[in-house]
Amino acid sequence: MINIDWKKAAIFAGGVLFGTAGIKVLASKDARKVYTNCTAAVLRAKESVLETTTKVQENAEDILAEAEAINARRKEEAAAEEAEAAEADVDEEEAEEAAE
Repeated sequence: MINIDWKKAAIFAGGVLFGTAGIKVLASKDARKVYTNCTAAVLRAKESVLETTTKVQENAEDILAEAEAINARRKEEAAAEEAEAAEADVDEEEAEEAAE
């Protein structure tokens, strides 16, 4: 004869009932409202993150442009200083030749 373990059978039946009730709860109108509100909150958060990302990217582009302008200005200043130094060297050489 078949030996039935009633404890395991009761646990299985309870699980089936709990699962069925859970599905009913998850499919209810109240649960749908919760899902809708949670999804709306996630979409708002996504929008906020995208706006912040755009602002950070724009700031980074501005910083890069300013840094490039600073480097170009320094390069021009260095070139002007070199030209002045070279001109001064030529003037000294001409003065020395004239003194001889």
